[in-house]
Amino acid sequence: MPHRGRWVTLLMLGGVAATSAAGLIFEIALTRVFAITQFYHFAFLIVSMALLGLGASGSALAAFPTLAIGGPRRWMWLAALQGATTVAAYIVANTLPFDSFAIAWDRTQIGYLAIYYITLAVPFFFGGLVVAVLLTGTEQPTAVPSHLVYGASLAGSGLGCVAAVGALNLLGGEGTVVLAAAVAMLGAVAFAMLRDPVRVRAGVAASLTLILGAMAVWVPGFLEMNLSPYKGLEGALRFPGAQVVATEWDRGTRLDLVSSEGIRSMPGLSLTYTGRPPSQNGITFDGDDLSPVPQLEPAAAEYASHLLISLPWLLRPDARALVLEPRGGLDVLVGLAGGAGAVLAVEPHPAVVDLSHLGNSSVVTDPRVEWIAAQPRTFVERTRESYDVIDLALTAPYRPVTSGAYSLAEDYSLTIEAFAAYLDRLRPDGILAVMRWVQTPASEEMRLLGTAAAALRERGINPGGTVVMLRNYSNAVVLVQPDGWSQGDLDAVVGFATNERFDIVARPGLKQEETNRFAIIPDEEYSTMAAALLSPAGPEAVYAASQFDIAPATDDHPFFGHYFRWSQAGEVLDSFGRSWQPFGGAGYLVLVAFLVLATISASVLIVTPLLIRRRDGRFTAPRPIRWWTLGYFGMLGLAFLLVEIPLVQLYILLIGDATTAFAVVLFAVLTASGVGSMLSPRLPWRSVAAALTLAAVAYPFLVRWLTVAMLPAPAAVRIAAGALAIVPLGVLMGVMFPRGVKLLEEQAPQLVPWAWGINGTTSVVSSVLAALLALAFGFSAVLLIGAAGYGLAALLAAGATGSLTGASKRHEHNPA
Repeated sequence: MPHRGRWVTLLMLGGVAATSAAGLIFEIALTRVFAITQFYHFAFLIVSMALLGLGASGSALAAFPTLAIGGPRRWMWLAALQGATTVAAYIVANTLPFDSFAIAWDRTQIGYLAIYYITLAVPFFFGGLVVAVLLTGTEQPTAVPSHLVYGASLAGSGLGCVAAVGALNLLGGEGTVVLAAAVAMLGAVAFAMLRDPVRVRAGVAASLTLILGAMAVWVPGFLEMNLSPYKGLEGALRFPGAQVVATEWDRGTRLDLVSSEGIRSMPGLSLTYTGRPPSQNGITFDGDDLSPVPQLEPAAAEYASHLLISLPWLLRPDARALVLEPRGGLDVLVGLAGGAGAVLAVEPHPAVVDLSHLGNSSVVTDPRVEWIAAQPRTFVERTRESYDVIDLALTAPYRPVTSGAYSLAEDYSLTIEAFAAYLDRLRPDGILAVMRWVQTPASEEMRLLGTAAAALRERGINPGGTVVMLRNYSNAVVLVQPDGWSQGDLDAVVGFATNERFDIVARPGLKQEETNRFAIIPDEEYSTMAAALLSPAGPEAVYAASQFDIAPATDDHPFFGHYFRWSQAGEVLDSFGRSWQPFGGAGYLVLVAFLVLATISASVLIVTPLLIRRRDGRFTAPRPIRWWTLGYFGMLGLAFLLVEIPLVQLYILLIGDATTAFAVVLFAVLTASGVGSMLSPRLPWRSVAAALTLAAVAYPFLVRWLTVAMLPAPAAVRIAAGALAIVPLGVLMGVMFPRGVKLLEEQAPQLVPWAWGINGTTSVVSSVLAALLALAFGFSAVLLIGAAGYGLAALLAAGATGSLTGASKRHEHNPA
């Protein structure tokens, strides 16, 4: 290829890569922005909205082929519009007075949500249109095969993923949004240079890129996020004199240090404490989950011995202790006040230590405390040290399970496998202590107890003789001593409960008259359920009888906050609009609503081009080819995310950090798929399809084996091994789309944009479907369903060439 031709090709592919990278940067930034400004549920809205924009671009091009006319000048304007609408859409969404809590009774909020959805999809529409137009090969200065265009798009998306994760820490959410616009504008520069490197348009686009780059670093005030008034940060700032002292971004999470005289958080406090609760500073995570930063020295913290979580320290004075995810350090303070000899605090966010120090924390600089930055679960799996007390700190504020809050959030620290790992790290006579919230009806605290019991049974230990559970009116603590409680320990438990007016829910030898004495609850069910959960008969009858799903979470189904049963659906719908609860009782139903909307939207976008093109007589492809296109590219769209999303979740435990796992999986899958696309002409289509199906079936087992084998290794080794393990799967996934496009180019080239649209719109459905299936069946099942999707695509690939070629020839002889 002559030098000029190579330069043109690189500019074209570079422009495609830039616009695709910009789209993924914007998508990742929006998932974090929505998690902060609204709630976790809306991250799924962003993913489906992005994919809807991409799918709509293919449908629009299929319906209106003239959108492809204009060559590099048209591509430049599409990329520039992507950049401009990225910032504009964010401003609109950030300005709208959307209130997710009021959506049940204020119908205008539904309109605001629709504006959110449509507005934020626009940048993805323009970015997708760039790729769709170049896939058609229309008016290219140098012919670039479609598999290279698709490969550049995937590779750009992979690089955009890594850039987004890094940018969130450096620039914050708002800056990362502007960075996405700058990268899209960089694509416009590349396309402008195809016409003439010295033309004014290229200079203007380059100037806009630099301006946006500067705005990403020095974010203007009008771009600052507006948080929901129901977020914990906004609530804390309503106290007179409260202020945000500092804000840091750590691994994609926004942390705010709040100084306020109104923060006095002491969960599990006994009513016998008559002192004045001391003021504290606080740290919020993504604008919520306020964690107190204690300022009193441990020796002066009189209230510490009156907290439920002080019991393990009373039982094991001078303990060598492990406190997992202490956040602001309240549990560390309680341990030190209780006489702990040494405390190892494992906190996943290193910035917490800096902010706590800035907030005058009394425990950050205590010589008895060592702070380590790591995910608690990963640290426990890797360490070979043992401890007298392991304290899994309470990090979440109270949320009624009927609200459905955090139904969709995975938590690998509260699974059966996690509890088994904690038990393995206890010294002889060591104690595992975990505190959660008391719910009515019994649910969260019973799931906690059931999880501990299941982990003990897996170790061949009778939970009835090893578990103690206490509660007050708001909190419950579970203490596990796998070697069995001594009589001295049990006497101390009874004495502590009596003195502090805590109720004993479970202990060896518990009598019914010892329960429900202080925080009296009519028709108290906690002790009865606890006895059944710990009995030799097992917990199955308790789980079946509960109105909530309280069975323990597992690594394959790590949704500790998900309690929804379909039997609740009628009650939830009956209360809709008459109950002050977000989503009326289950985040699960939010996903169901999204799935319905996604399916309707996808159907409309797929069918509309057919209707428009048939009406004007230009859609002349034979019916078998159209049905094959719908089936094949639809299966690819469904299967891709049904494989990718559970892989991200399964990698969290291996990598040790959710944000890093997300970046590793997406980068590896997308860049490897880009390589597969570029190699696709040299690889046998049917063999690749069969191999991909088998690989998708095998990967759940491979990932679990890899996780067990690699957990003791350093983080860099685990990341590298995890990324390399995905490469073969990604390469195979990348072959499927361009080979299908190649067949259409030979048989029905006018269907290529429609195929792009089908692939995108069915991905909208699978992004929501993957979450629903994971909640119902677990991640491994979702991967297997994705494998089935690829299996169907493999069958369509196997019978494609002969049957479609025959249909095409028959159509040429009889176009009517």
